[in-house]
Amino acid sequence: MKSLIFVVVVTMLFSCNKQPYQEPMKKPKELTEKEWKEKLSQEQYHVLRQKGTERAFTGEYWDVFEDGTYHCAGCGNRLFDSATKFDAHCGWPSFDKAIEGSIVYKEDLSFGMKRVEVLCAQCDGHLGHLFDDGPKETTGMRYCINSVSVKLKK
Repeated sequence: MKSLIFVVVVTMLFSCNKQPYQEPMKKPKELTEKEWKEKLSQEQYHVLRQKGTERAFTGEYWDVFEDGTYHCAGCGNRLFDSATKFDAHCGWPSFDKAIEGSIVYKEDLSFGMKRVEVLCAQCDGHLGHLFDDGPKETTGMRYCINSVSVKLKK
């Protein structure tokens, strides 16, 4: 009887481990533009992949001050802690500090201006821009971020 139970248990273990073959998940930077279009909404694609900007005072998070962490809407990378969010009266979510290693900075000379573009370090998604007019009592920096490029996880 014990040997029969042993055989049944071993058979179940080996049969349960067989999983159908799945393609390995691509890293966010390896996705094609077609795959990004399928993954993101039209507005998210416009901002994250085409460096667009949502209109001021229209985004989901410009006036939200709930506890949590803001993640990239493209890949889920943790970007900002809600404790670093402040009201800059500019119409976009503003933070004075990013989570270390979560952001990449790039010079942006578009529209005849010299700015610092803020990109997700994991997927290169355009998040917004960095300015030096933030709260002087903290970092003095203002990460001006498009709501559509982030998701708040409470």
